[in-house]
Amino acid sequence: MCGIIGYLGSRLAIPVLLEGLYAQEYRGYDSAGIATIEEGRLNIYKSTGKIAELDKKIGGQYGSATAGIGHTRWATHGKPSDINCHPHVDCRQKIALVHNGIIENYQEVKAALQDQGHHFLSDTDTEVLPHLLEQYYQGDLLAAMQEACGHVKGFYAMLALCLEEPRRIVAARLDNPLIIGIGQGEYYFASDMSALIDYTREMIILQNGDIADVSDQGVVIYNQGQKVERSVKHIDWDKEAAKKGGYPHFMLKEIHEQPKVLAQTMQGRLQEDCRRVDLNELALQKQDLQNIDQIAIVACGTAYHAGLIGKQVIEKLLRMPVMVELASEFIHNDPLIDQHTLGVVISQSGETMDTLAALRVFRENGAKVLAICNVVDSTIAREADQVLYTMAGPEIAVASTKAYSSQLMLLYMLAFHLAQILQRHSDEQLNVWLKAMYQLPQLAAALLAENEETIKTLAKTISDWQDAFFIGRGLDYAVAQEGALKLKEISYIHAEAYAAGELKHGTIALITPKVPVIALATQEPLLKMMVSNIVELKTRGAYVIALTRGAAPEVEHVADAVIHLPETDELLTPVLSVIPLQLLAYYAALYRDCDIDQPRNLAKSVTVP
Repeated sequence: MCGIIGYLGSRLAIPVLLEGLYAQEYRGYDSAGIATIEEGRLNIYKSTGKIAELDKKIGGQYGSATAGIGHTRWATHGKPSDINCHPHVDCRQKIALVHNGIIENYQEVKAALQDQGHHFLSDTDTEVLPHLLEQYYQGDLLAAMQEACGHVKGFYAMLALCLEEPRRIVAARLDNPLIIGIGQGEYYFASDMSALIDYTREMIILQNGDIADVSDQGVVIYNQGQKVERSVKHIDWDKEAAKKGGYPHFMLKEIHEQPKVLAQTMQGRLQEDCRRVDLNELALQKQDLQNIDQIAIVACGTAYHAGLIGKQVIEKLLRMPVMVELASEFIHNDPLIDQHTLGVVISQSGETMDTLAALRVFRENGAKVLAICNVVDSTIAREADQVLYTMAGPEIAVASTKAYSSQLMLLYMLAFHLAQILQRHSDEQLNVWLKAMYQLPQLAAALLAENEETIKTLAKTISDWQDAFFIGRGLDYAVAQEGALKLKEISYIHAEAYAAGELKHGTIALITPKVPVIALATQEPLLKMMVSNIVELKTRGAYVIALTRGAAPEVEHVADAVIHLPETDELLTPVLSVIPLQLLAYYAALYRDCDIDQPRNLAKSVTVP
């Protein structure tokens, strides 16, 4: 959520700041703003709505400023408005600040500052920060920031600049991402690497508690008042990965990237003869696993749905109990975990606040934590005991597609890897599964090529409705939940997923004539029961779209439309079956003229609880 950008150098600052804000649009926002210092004055530009509105307001009048900060806001405290938009300033309008996160004790701090004569304009928690800087400023912005950070509770990434020290930006970070890019005599700041790669590949990733003092003389970082060294990392990303590449939307591009991403996630981890999975990143030995009596998977949103599939796969392969919890619930539920628990936390960004809090609950209770992340050196990746990276590359669309697929692939690989260590299955059986897994990228490509036009037509039918239902059993039920989420988050069609066996226990009352139902029927042992459920729905007039593996005449006989998935082992089918559901959601949203890559009220990286 939100995006920070900053620049100090010799270029005109405003074009750099605007470009950085555009690069972080996918994080989700409702307003945007910029602050620069120019010829002894502090210039503030703000606008609600899209960054294009801010750009239009500036109107190409970039001035001569070569230092500035910017921000895209996703409202938490105070409605979207120009007043609540960042940057915020102090009473004298000499200090400007942008902030991601939440100041939990802002009301207490605000009251104390008001008693000292400070005047507030906005409804935000953030505004206490520039006033705190003003309160403690005695000619040294760094010292003021260090003092201010000691008086706030919560989490933050922030940048501040001061009119009296125009060639200085001070940054602070606690539990929200913040990166400094190093150029030739110039410095960049952002919440996300993708905003900086056009300018530099050399980056410092600030750690919790860091306060960075950046000036023309360089970067000096402090933590708890002491100077610290932070390494400069070279980021080897393909910048074209952050562009649409000819597709009308990032989401469609990322759906089509899934065959490549599945292959990348397996590369170097699956032996060429498909005899073994080698997760060399993990230092798990047989004796370590013999000390584990349960696995707990914790995540949010789409990553949680990947975890639901991971649970079933791991339990089948290891015969070990696995629980899956929403991170936002897990952290408040006094979970039954201890040193005999292996915690698995899943987050695309590696910055999801609730998932990070869950990781810390695991650690506090003595459990070892394995993270599955996409973003290298993210907070969750650093704080976990061990990490598996998904190799999905930058995912720009808010609705996750390729990151989900790569999370799913890694959960399968983790299950196979652990099964090998514990010798739960014969080498022959594992070889059968691994050969099937090796074929998944090719099958995913064929699925996209052969079904996209059919799905596009079906999406047209769904797009006219306000409700849709997804049903499935076993692994299919877990996939159905992800399909429903995709449809509602980008098309705004109310969608719900149900376990098909529960239809008669109340859910079937929601079925009316022509209401669309997407029925997943890919699991052979459950096929007859799913056919029976489809008949029940058809009897009540539902329009049923079924997904099944290969030829399935019994399904074709009862459904209105059938999407045929390529044949693969039914255990692995969820990697393929989610793809038609992603396309269905995409095209339904397209027909409804929705903002597909940036759906309303949503953010890519949820860094507030």
